[in-house]
Amino acid sequence: MKIINKITLGLCTAALLLVGCNESATPAKTEVVKPTISAETLSLRKAPVFKEEVKPHGTKYSENYAGSGKKIQRAFQDAPPMIPHDVTGMIPIKINDNQCTGCHMPEVAKDMGATPIPPSHFTNFRPQSSYALKGENTSSEELAHISIKKQNHLVGARFNCTQCHAPQDTGQLAVPNNFEPDYIDPDGANKSRWNGDRMLEGLKTTEAGK
Repeated sequence: MKIINKITLGLCTAALLLVGCNESATPAKTEVVKPTISAETLSLRKAPVFKEEVKPHGTKYSENYAGSGKKIQRAFQDAPPMIPHDVTGMIPIKINDNQCTGCHMPEVAKDMGATPIPPSHFTNFRPQSSYALKGENTSSEELAHISIKKQNHLVGARFNCTQCHAPQDTGQLAVPNNFEPDYIDPDGANKSRWNGDRMLEGLKTTEAGK
């Protein structure tokens, strides 16, 4: 009987030691509390993103008539100039109804005090290849079958002025704009350097610029 009691006591002691070792080997799991992100911190406007409670400022364009507006500096080197005057009644621009040309065509721009349309707008950079014209492929490494020619009218890709030029909103931005342009040319804020021979630089054509 004493032997059975000793065996039982020994087994109980071993079981307790085994449980104790297992508990010490496996550390207790600690619950990670994730920080709460509020809806107000998800937006630059510091307002709930699930409720439209913020009223943006009304868009405010210049009311100056054409010819009286002050030129706006270009946002970056060679950027399309912004429109500094009122465009009421001038848009939408159509291929046969473009009031911009009345002041900005090169032959009248100086007298009108307007910025003349540059030569790039009179240059067709999308000519048809000989394959499209004759149904045969005469292409070569030098692209001799393509010619980039200047025209005396706005090319089809350039007649819609507002696809690149737009009025400038003069209202207050909801988020401050800290962008500072780095112009390549000293007069890059007022003039484009993409003119003259620069337009055809690197293009290998037999009649480029003619």
